[in-house]
Amino acid sequence: VAAVAAYPADPDNAPAWYVNIKSVEWITAPPLQVGSRVAFVAEFLGRRLAYTYEIVEWSPGARLVMRTADGPFPMETTYTWQPEGGGTRMTLRNRGTPAGFSRWVTPLMAAAMRRANRKDLSRLKDLVERGR
Repeated sequence: VAAVAAYPADPDNAPAWYVNIKSVEWITAPPLQVGSRVAFVAEFLGRRLAYTYEIVEWSPGARLVMRTADGPFPMETTYTWQPEGGGTRMTLRNRGTPAGFSRWVTPLMAAAMRRANRKDLSRLKDLVERGR
């Protein structure tokens, strides 16, 4: 579990497995810890999104929770890892509260995020199984 979790828990790897994330920049110095801040630039539904996540919970190999410290709308991303069968099960959950125009397209955004998350997790699985 720890070996599988290490790759997605490293923000520097996000552009390799998240199709929508284009760049990552540490605001605080690595390594990852509660209070770390990391800036992301993403493209989603044809729009450029720049936001900074703050790490609010970090239990290596078990759970990572990040919340936006600034960005277009409040968002929280949670990763969990647990042993399953002979391997590791990772879950990815994004929660957000769109504001302004984005609020009107929330159902479209939710469906698009679910599709993107499934693709991202599939891509991540391939990368981890191939040894990155």
